[in-house]
Amino acid sequence: MSSEPICLACGMQYAEPRDNCPVCQDERQYIPAAGQRWTDLDTLRAGDYTPRIEEQGDGIIGVGSQPGFAIGQRALLVKAESGNFLWDCAAYLDDELVKQVEALGGITGIAISHPHYYTTMVEWARAFDAPVYLHENDEQWIGRPDPSIKLWSGLTQEVAPDLTLINLGVHFAGGTVLHWRDGEQGKGALLSGDILQVIPDRRFVGFMYSYPNLIPERPEIVRRAAELLEPYQFDAIYGAWWDAIVKSDGHETVQRSAHRYLSHTLPLPA
Repeated sequence: MSSEPICLACGMQYAEPRDNCPVCQDERQYIPAAGQRWTDLDTLRAGDYTPRIEEQGDGIIGVGSQPGFAIGQRALLVKAESGNFLWDCAAYLDDELVKQVEALGGITGIAISHPHYYTTMVEWARAFDAPVYLHENDEQWIGRPDPSIKLWSGLTQEVAPDLTLINLGVHFAGGTVLHWRDGEQGKGALLSGDILQVIPDRRFVGFMYSYPNLIPERPEIVRRAAELLEPYQFDAIYGAWWDAIVKSDGHETVQRSAHRYLSHTLPLPA
């Protein structure tokens, strides 16, 4: 049984019933016109949701549901030499999905880019007996505290010899990306959630403080993010949505995108 309340709009699971969802009340998200509404995993499992597991790249498996739920992101299972690692989190989880992921080798750890994708992270952690790595700058957004949650600080955190979390601070103060050194046959891969948004024009990525409310990210944050990523080599960038992938030239794509963004950003009057 899993009856902890889940926000229908953003997918955040809370430890106990409540009237509001702080994530939706924040200016980066929104309360739907129909108001704040709630569900739980038991209700979702009794509905029409089914697991969706599809290859997204070399050694990277997309994990989510059909249809999508809440924001609709999919997680990514990274089949690293150090062990399978789950990047980001999709809200839907049932016994069949657990069975399919276990057949792929299970999960040794989980990391999440930002609070919009925290969703049912505690359910995932318990199902696979895996720690969840979150940046301490976003601790206030945790809806369901649990011993499985491991807060980290600073700019980088190595979660395995070939996997490094990088705190860019885009979108949220704890906004994080995952660098897989050995991905793309040694060329490197960056898993970005929507900290760096993979957009329709795959020559570029986007930087936003709020995507649904169209609030641009602060120029100094974008500049800092590009500088932090400059030393890392990666060919592909995997975004938050199914098939949202920059398949090559990822490093230069980020630098080119930051340069374009900053060239279009005017300073506010004194």
